[in-house]
Amino acid sequence: MSELNAALEHSTYNYKVVRQFAIMTVVWGIVGMLVGVLIAAQLAFPILNFDLPWTSFGRLRPLHTNAVIFAFGGSALFATSYYVVQRTTQARLISDKLAAFTFWGWQAVIVLAAVTLPLGMTSSKEYAELEWPIDLLIAVVWVSYAIVFFGTIAKRKVSHIYVANWFFGGFILTVAVLHIINSAAIPVGLTKSYSAYSGTVDAMVQWWYGHNAVGFFLTAGFLGMMYYFVPKQAERPVYSYRLSIVHFWALVAVYIWAGPHHLHYTALPDWAQSLGMVMSIILLAPSWGGMINGMMTLSGAWHKLRTDPILRFMVVSLSFYGMSTFEGPMMSIKTVNALSHYTDWTIGHVHSGALGWVAMISIGCIYHLIPVLFGKERMYSTALINTHFWMSTIGTVLYIASMWVNGILQGLMWRAYNDDGTLTYTFVESVAASYPGYLVRLAGGAIFFGGMLIMAYNVYMTTRKDVAAQPLPAGAAQGSHA
Repeated sequence: MSELNAALEHSTYNYKVVRQFAIMTVVWGIVGMLVGVLIAAQLAFPILNFDLPWTSFGRLRPLHTNAVIFAFGGSALFATSYYVVQRTTQARLISDKLAAFTFWGWQAVIVLAAVTLPLGMTSSKEYAELEWPIDLLIAVVWVSYAIVFFGTIAKRKVSHIYVANWFFGGFILTVAVLHIINSAAIPVGLTKSYSAYSGTVDAMVQWWYGHNAVGFFLTAGFLGMMYYFVPKQAERPVYSYRLSIVHFWALVAVYIWAGPHHLHYTALPDWAQSLGMVMSIILLAPSWGGMINGMMTLSGAWHKLRTDPILRFMVVSLSFYGMSTFEGPMMSIKTVNALSHYTDWTIGHVHSGALGWVAMISIGCIYHLIPVLFGKERMYSTALINTHFWMSTIGTVLYIASMWVNGILQGLMWRAYNDDGTLTYTFVESVAASYPGYLVRLAGGAIFFGGMLIMAYNVYMTTRKDVAAQPLPAGAAQGSHA
């Protein structure tokens, strides 16, 4: 084993921490999505709550969101940002020990979340449910992450800072500010605290955080992946470097204002709601600018999609990114929001971004990275990657289509009323009508999860030194791992 480790150590770069985060991306992806499949099943078959507080939907749902966003997505972001910043600056990470601390510290955060959330220890803030001691650990790990990332850029061997690092850097800085401000709390015990804000102000701060957790953690960071790995896999330069810079500044300037659209028809002042709506609509422009830039990078390389399933993952993720960033601004319009809010349409929208964009770009990048990190020519099986691609695509489409139908159905049923002003349908009737959609959603999620199991097997076989890669099908592309 020591000989294998010696062979894997790069003479210039720290690949060890990248390998660790890449492997844990796959592990936490399986764990987080398994919990997702379970809670989807609970909505269709409530008996699967098992009449236990620890396994109830209310406890497992925040566990699922934290696992897929921060464990799976976070590990993918750490892995790719540490890899990209070294390759594009031609410099080793500024501190191997601090990088190792970010890995073990982040894993500790995830394990603590997995213990505390099923026990009901929660701040009740969406995407920020963890209690104050864990929040403090997150802040320490994140500041360490920033030191490693920006310290490496400071010691770069080239004067230029590649655009992917702009997105990674913007995401790191903004998430630090979001987390520290939104998590401000008054502890009343080791496992309980109360928000430093009250009432409507607390809601406003929460959704300034919540929407920008989506905007920076789940968008800017993954755009950093896109700007490095799509050109690399396609073996083509970025379509427009100038557009990528405009994309960056427009995105970070506008996204931060969009949070109030989560609070339409609430106690938030109307002007704040309207400002959030207007900024959300404007946000369509930079979002689609980035999507088009990624797509046009394939100019002259579209034929590679026939034989390269890794590139297919990346390009389809961009399609879902474009779709979900059109849908989001549309749903922020007050009249549309009056129909969609609190319905499964929102769940469909979230997962078109989460499964279609975040998960699929992450999966594509990990498939690109694993052979590089473990000194292999390519992944063990291209055919399994292709199978995984189709399972991910079909699973995502089933999931989001069922939730769109459910959401519009629910919105229309809830707002229907009789001539005398009474409601036409009871809430229970809307739940019963949603049942077929919950079954389809469960099937879609299970198919997507099955694809992750195939990925785990493929990664395991690739990393074994005694297993050779399967021969490529005739005409299949290996992709670029330079």
